Amino acid sequence: MKHGAPAGRSTPAIEFDDVSLRFISADGNATVALRNFSMSVARGEFVAIVGPTGCGKSTTLNMITGLLKPTVGSVRVMGQPVTGIDPRIGFVFQADAVFPWRSVEDNVAAGPLFRGKAKPEAMALAQEWIHRVGLSRFGKHYPHQLSGGMRKRVALAQTFINNPEILLMDEPFSALDMQTRTLMQDELLQLWSGNGGSVVFVTHDLEEAIALADRVFVLSARPATLKRVYDVDLPRPRVMSEVRYDPQFIDLSKQIWDELRQEVVLA
Repeated sequence: MKHGAPAGRSTPAIEFDDVSLRFISADGNATVALRNFSMSVARGEFVAIVGPTGCGKSTTLNMITGLLKPTVGSVRVMGQPVTGIDPRIGFVFQADAVFPWRSVEDNVAAGPLFRGKAKPEAMALAQEWIHRVGLSRFGKHYPHQLSGGMRKRVALAQTFINNPEILLMDEPFSALDMQTRTLMQDELLQLWSGNGGSVVFVTHDLEEAIALADRVFVLSARPATLKRVYDVDLPRPRVMSEVRYDPQFIDLSKQIWDELRQEVVLA
């Protein structure tokens, strides 16, 4: 059983069943973004999606949220067809999605307040999550007073405070320097281990994908289809600064890169 997957809950968290997606441009030309794409994500599983630039990785996330609908095939969340934004889903973007006019504590409390919690309860919960992400001394600060890594911690607190059953992450750490990125990857794994939700993590960084995930999905060049799935059998908990030196990690990196390189050349 994968990390955090509850026994007796066999319905996948996310299912793509033979999905194709076609865009029609203003001049009437058709562009196929996904073709015959199938994917299943178990409850409590952490999967990463890698592929050439522009192949449609982020498109898969938008279909899970309901922002895009398949031309052919079906997308299901918790066994039900996607019909719109699901409150059980959290999303962490590449760009900071914090409100610049609100303090850290007001940013983190925004989700619970929107979902109907009383303000004292929401603020107390926000303080707890601010502490969890290591920003206890910065609750009254505003985003422009924080570093990029600190703003990303705020974004994680904003998301995890709502206890999402599914977490979608689109290149969330790509703008950070390597040291901060490594710290944030460790932070994510710690928060996820206490949450038990399912994660779909889109990244261009193959090493990041392997170090974080239970499985890595390799997409082909556009129109994207699922080329291969790799199981990552590295033990958990993982420490990002150490796992990259594991011989199994190095071997898997070589295998996936050989597969991915062909698609990068095509793209």
